[in-house]
Amino acid sequence: MTTNLILFDDPAIRVHLLPFTFTRPVAELRVGILTIAEKWATWLQTKPSYLTQPYLQAKFPHQTNAPEHLYINGSLCPTAALVEAVQTLTVGESLVAPDGQLLAVRSRDPLRQPPQTDAWVARPFAEPITLISRIWHMLAENGAQIRVDLAKITEGRTSQPITDPFTHCYAPENIFLEPGAQVRASVLNAENGPIYLGKNAVVSEGSVVIGPFALGEDSTVQWGSRMRMNTTIGPFSKVGGEVGNSILIGYGAKQHDGYLGNSVIGEWCNLGANTNNSNLKNDYTNVKLHSYATDQLEDSGQMFAGLFMGDFTRAGISTMFNTGTVVGVNVNVYGGGFQPKYIPSFSWGGADTGFATYRFEKALQVAREAYVRRGREFDAVEEAILRTIFEQETRRYESPEAQ
Repeated sequence: MTTNLILFDDPAIRVHLLPFTFTRPVAELRVGILTIAEKWATWLQTKPSYLTQPYLQAKFPHQTNAPEHLYINGSLCPTAALVEAVQTLTVGESLVAPDGQLLAVRSRDPLRQPPQTDAWVARPFAEPITLISRIWHMLAENGAQIRVDLAKITEGRTSQPITDPFTHCYAPENIFLEPGAQVRASVLNAENGPIYLGKNAVVSEGSVVIGPFALGEDSTVQWGSRMRMNTTIGPFSKVGGEVGNSILIGYGAKQHDGYLGNSVIGEWCNLGANTNNSNLKNDYTNVKLHSYATDQLEDSGQMFAGLFMGDFTRAGISTMFNTGTVVGVNVNVYGGGFQPKYIPSFSWGGADTGFATYRFEKALQVAREAYVRRGREFDAVEEAILRTIFEQETRRYESPEAQ
């Protein structure tokens, strides 16, 4: 019997994953090599659809044309035990973690809202799970998820060889290159974790790469770069300088020198030359981050936490971000001094000049140009998503005349 796979946004979790879930369902977050949706698609060998915010459904549709529907929490990363458990659910049953967290349900009728725990016959699941319910969980789990993803997607396959005579590899058995991937005169050290280079990815001359590390399809590590462990560079990105324990979700540009540490950067972002962030407080106390759930700084419980930047945001040259900075969607930030620890979506300005609201049509023009430069079409669906975010977020704060 055909079953739809639908990945749902848990509302109680989604708000804690902003600003990244402004522009995508929870399952489209990248942790490890793959997005959560890509992980489930690989494990279950079927294309998922999504139950997400109404304004996102045009881009991420909810398919309901099947006799049964398997709804899986979009923040949940698959394991062999989880896959077996969800596949054996019967109609009307749910899979529930020991703390009461709803993991999955099987339904005959399509759902209009994310499922609730008390509406189903609960089946307990006591095995360990990886649930991405806070933005810093993406970083905490990234190294482990690189390992899990690599083992799954390379099962029964052989890496393309590294033929460059000036490249040196430590633990070459832990390095996997997809077709078209290239390494030139660099050092790859996979002794402490695997290194994965996607299709047509390039590591340029004089770079040092430490695993666990993943470089997505058609992405480039610029010459003389230092890629530290537990880092993922998503597809169609260009990265340089020093990067450690960070994720660029995709279509990102950090091409020049500057440090990026313990950070998550959304799609279509650009960090100007010599942009730097702090990831550790001088007194070694836990980092506090802006919470969209409470509109306050909340203790992350993490000693290391850097920059969390939403999609379409751009930082001017030599921009400095403090420890635990959260920047929204479609922000243009520049200027001297450390930037505020929270910059709302569609802001324009900097710490030394103040911020105004980014004029929406101008923001659209920049977003459209970014797509064109990568051979993509910025269509009415993309525009509608940004317009909804603009209208929602600019109501949350008042600012001077738009730029």
